[in-house]
Amino acid sequence: MKKRKYDSTPTLVGVTKAKVRFSEVDSMKIVWHGSYVKYFEDGREAFGREYPGIGYLDIYASGYMTPIVDLQIQYLNPLTIDDDIIIETKYIQTPAAKICFEYLIRKSDSNIIVARGSSVQVFIDNNGEMCLNNPPFYEKWKEKWIK
Repeated sequence: MKKRKYDSTPTLVGVTKAKVRFSEVDSMKIVWHGSYVKYFEDGREAFGREYPGIGYLDIYASGYMTPIVDLQIQYLNPLTIDDDIIIETKYIQTPAAKICFEYLIRKSDSNIIVARGSSVQVFIDNNGEMCLNNPPFYEKWKEKWIK
């Protein structure tokens, strides 16, 4: 996983819990690697609820979309059906027109780290054009939440 070299300003962290479901397990009886992308998504959605203003519906209502353009995952330990997990989603501050997160997934019962990763999302306006500057709604969100 690439080490990010963004601003070291104290950042925001959202925490959510989930349980591994049967549909997320593969033929080896461990969580299929693609399911971790869903866990990261769960973390981003929970983060948006905890720090209102950059949830997917908030972004869409402001006239933008935020597709993922980079996704990194490092698998450390397997998960199996019925494991309870904790997903930590850490906002990474950057002056660029993008939203960056880092993730840490742990087993609830043992605190063992099972995966870590990161994602980068860019802003696309209603015309499908990528924004080179932060949209006004995002600047307001940063003013409110990033001290």
